[in-house]
Amino acid sequence: MSRGPDRRKSSRQSLSIPVDYSSVDAFFTEMATNINEGGIFVATDQPADLDDVVKLAFRLPGLDEPVELEARVAWVGSDVDGRAGMGLQFQELPGEVRETINRLVRALRASR
Repeated sequence: MSRGPDRRKSSRQSLSIPVDYSSVDAFFTEMATNINEGGIFVATDQPADLDDVVKLAFRLPGLDEPVELEARVAWVGSDVDGRAGMGLQFQELPGEVRETINRLVRALRASR
């Protein structure tokens, strides 16, 4: 299934970090390939179902501890480079995590 029209409020920025995620009955480690203030794309051949909520854990520059949060599968398909995977929308980010993600995205935009 491909995604519909792009409804993102801000563009995604390239980023390559390992992400652990789990759904109801499975646990995976995959690579995130891009991020923005509202979500992350995880490259995987075994995406969760659309609208499923998955648990994520990943490390971001500037934080001592891994980020652990929930995200909703917003779309399943391919990223701009053709990698299969799923677009995940962050759910209820703690303030420190939200600010770190926002700061990281701003820094990635500025470096382009």
